[in-house]
Amino acid sequence: MHTFWEPMADAALVGEVRQFVEDRIIPAAHELDAKDLYATEIVKEISRRGWTVTTLPGEYGGSDRGYASALAICEDVGYGSAGVAISLITIFQAQTMLKLFGSEKVKKELLPRFAEGLVTSYALTEASHGSDIRSLDTKAVRDGDDWLLTGEKSFITSGSAAELFIILAETEAGVSVFAVPRDSAGLSSYEGEGSETFGLRNGPHVNIVLENVRVPGHYLIGTEGKGVRQAVTVLDYSRTLAAGISVGIARAAFDGAAEYALKRKAFDRHILQFQGIQWYFADMATEIDAARLLSYRAAEALDEHRDVMRYGSEAKLLASQVATRVASQAVQIGGAHGTRVNVPFGRYLRDAKTYEIGGGSSEILKNTLGKVIIKAYGDEA
Repeated sequence: MHTFWEPMADAALVGEVRQFVEDRIIPAAHELDAKDLYATEIVKEISRRGWTVTTLPGEYGGSDRGYASALAICEDVGYGSAGVAISLITIFQAQTMLKLFGSEKVKKELLPRFAEGLVTSYALTEASHGSDIRSLDTKAVRDGDDWLLTGEKSFITSGSAAELFIILAETEAGVSVFAVPRDSAGLSSYEGEGSETFGLRNGPHVNIVLENVRVPGHYLIGTEGKGVRQAVTVLDYSRTLAAGISVGIARAAFDGAAEYALKRKAFDRHILQFQGIQWYFADMATEIDAARLLSYRAAEALDEHRDVMRYGSEAKLLASQVATRVASQAVQIGGAHGTRVNVPFGRYLRDAKTYEIGGGSSEILKNTLGKVIIKAYGDEA
């Protein structure tokens, strides 16, 4: 991992993460991608080091750091393997939902488990509704002090390994959020048709089937009927970390291309000595730096509790597009070498392109930013 990319959060923490990535993640990245595996042991190691609870208060086992530290972790883990990094995102999403909206009882019960290595998944999607979560086929009804959930979630990231699901279901009051342990009676999962993606491969996406799954009353997270707003808020938070993963992919592609260009000779010169190749790298470095700066500005917005929607959406929009451009250019610089299956350039390109869609597509992010702009200028329009 090249020193060209200076740490933009606590240097000691970044140094530890980068060493872990070099030692544990990069050597495993090709196999994890090729076999579409959830990196359970690596994720558990990351948890034991406290890196999945960076932003949690100390009373719940966290280190109570700012969001720049969480972003730096996702950025450098994403450098090693975007598939591992996306596993951290689904943990962060579930954790954020509990932290922001859970009752004190459920927070004391569940949040400390993240430091112990709890693997979680954020189960919003349904086959008939996709990303439109305003109305759902999954239903929840009261039964005494408990809730009973029935329905099916589809194409759930990290679902193959998750020990706890954050599930959206419709109640009489509207869409609501529930914490559902994997070992709940009546909960099962299977790999649906087309469950594998070509990028961000952290185990095949699974369908979650709920057949009168009983959860205690306090596992309703937040306010009944306010689940859509809560889910969108969590996505606003996680998009900043998603931007970090895209920056990590871009950095890895840049570094790999630079190392190749310093070794590869053509017409008696290393190809990095050609002005045209240098211009490629100049453009890529500038775009990556811009995406990094915007991502860390978005992390500041999270700490400041303001402009979260704006900066998180801008950061993911820019970073994901930059990652795809840089990964594509890295393949081009590598020539025939860049197209080989046993080198990582193809993985970078697949992961980068997938993250232009996953976690909020570029089009959705532009719509979100359009709303931000209309709100800001509406009184003058």
